Amino acid sequence: MDWANIIRKEAERSAILRSDQLAHKYHIVKPSVTQALARQESRGLVNHISKTLYFNLLAHSSQRELVNELRHKSYISLESALYEYGLSTQSPRAITCVTTERPREFKGNSFHLIYRGIAESLYWGFVKKATRYGSYNIAEPEKALLDWIYLSLQNGIEPALDEIEFGQVDRLKLVEYAKRYPSTVNKHLLPELASNMIGVLSLGRAGDIRR
Repeated sequence: MDWANIIRKEAERSAILRSDQLAHKYHIVKPSVTQALARQESRGLVNHISKTLYFNLLAHSSQRELVNELRHKSYISLESALYEYGLSTQSPRAITCVTTERPREFKGNSFHLIYRGIAESLYWGFVKKATRYGSYNIAEPEKALLDWIYLSLQNGIEPALDEIEFGQVDRLKLVEYAKRYPSTVNKHLLPELASNMIGVLSLGRAGDIRR
């Protein structure tokens, strides 16, 4: 079989290849498909992700196609969302996500995704964005910030809130959303938010005086 041509055709409809589906579609035993895809990976046409899942490099698509394929109940959040929204200048080394499913890190030559666990009660506050082949979920700015504070504290890490650009968030929404988190999140967030507001007001008054 011409596997390069098969992979090219599959790239027209999806960035994801599943060995079990290919076996069924082309009437081939699954071990043969696995061996064939291993050869195609050495040629740089696919990347093996998990047991039956492969990333089709001929699709010329973003690894964000994988976000809700690898974990259906998940969304991009934490460092990745903070950087995307301009709340942080720290560029993450991977796409960081939260999920109610099993946490895990997936890493290959063309993808790197990290899933952190979050409770069902905190699985909200995200929007859906379209991709070439489908869509993925990403947290709202305020939710991404709260997820980051919450999971940092869970790991015993003090969140560096002084590095966050609070001007990029809806402060009222942030405070409302924070009410749905444990009190430890509010204890860290509210003093920094108040300090930030005082700073903004002080700058405003200084500008008025100069004018």
